[in-house]
Amino acid sequence: MRLMTFKFIVCCSKGNSPGRAGKALMPTDIPRPIDPTAVKTAERQMLTPRNEKRMRALLDALCDPARIKIVRALRDTTLAASDLANVIGRNRTATSQHLRVLREHGAIIAKRDGKIVRYTLSSDLSGTIIEEAASVFDQLQPGTAATT
Repeated sequence: MRLMTFKFIVCCSKGNSPGRAGKALMPTDIPRPIDPTAVKTAERQMLTPRNEKRMRALLDALCDPARIKIVRALRDTTLAASDLANVIGRNRTATSQHLRVLREHGAIIAKRDGKIVRYTLSSDLSGTIIEEAASVFDQLQPGTAATT
């Protein structure tokens, strides 16, 4: 009994469930579906590995509060980097680094106007996904939630 308890503690302390001890799921380990029709419907909703990687990267881009602030600031307007720095309360260098990450993920686009670069949300899929994900937080902000 002691050996079994020790094995359970070691296994679970490594983030594994009992009896799996770091093993990958084998096809025989996957349970049979209770509702095969519902399972097929759900499987059709799964992303391709490529799109799953892209979605993970887009959501990782939003994992910083400053980037969420930038996306929210650009929802209804176009702003220069220094103005964005003022809005989000960061210095110009830090703001530029956040803008770079958002640009690399296609969430924002930069347009040069002489010496000034102005940023706006991208209208492509990446920009739309990030803007919609950020807009979910409107429900937490009194006075900005959409009324239905």
